[in-house]
Amino acid sequence: MIKSLFPTFIYYSPLISCSPKSFNNDLKVEALKFAEIDLAGKRWSSKNYRGGYTSYGSIPHLHKVSTTFETLESEINKHVYKFAKHLEMDINLKELKMSSCWINIMPMNAAHTMHIHPLSVISGTYYVRTPEDCSSIKFEDPRLESFMASPPRKHSAKIQNQRHFSLEPQEGHLVLFESWTRHEVPPNNSKKDRISISFNYDWL
Repeated sequence: MIKSLFPTFIYYSPLISCSPKSFNNDLKVEALKFAEIDLAGKRWSSKNYRGGYTSYGSIPHLHKVSTTFETLESEINKHVYKFAKHLEMDINLKELKMSSCWINIMPMNAAHTMHIHPLSVISGTYYVRTPEDCSSIKFEDPRLESFMASPPRKHSAKIQNQRHFSLEPQEGHLVLFESWTRHEVPPNNSKKDRISISFNYDWL
């Protein structure tokens, strides 16, 4: 008998079912406007997000300054509660609150190296624009540092036996994961900007 123990779950879904293109376009317009006027964010990005723009270092609470992003928060809440239920967290789901929310704009060759979101519970990204050949989001097996003499896995191995998993995002979709899950965004191969909105939920 073989049991599958200690799995790492990744949640992926369309954000909304009605008028997603209209709402997504509103987010895109607003994200590009922030990138245009956010001088502090441009300065922070030039040092910490080479080649791209993020509001992480300047306006990391967009859901508190924009009604469009406030609406985004209310839609994401529904998915976060579903995911937390699946994880069987022994908490009041209403205590999970969006603590930060920021824009990422990645032109060609921009990348985001492997990282986690410390001190948060659930993190994720909503995809505003994903042109053809743009970057996937790549997840790493959290046990990787403990493998030592473990042989590599076959290229054709099942997803649950792979050391890494890449998810090719679609516009209007969001991905959720527990905040300790290591992930990265490899260099964008598209000539068009990849636009996303990332966020953290804390247990408040």
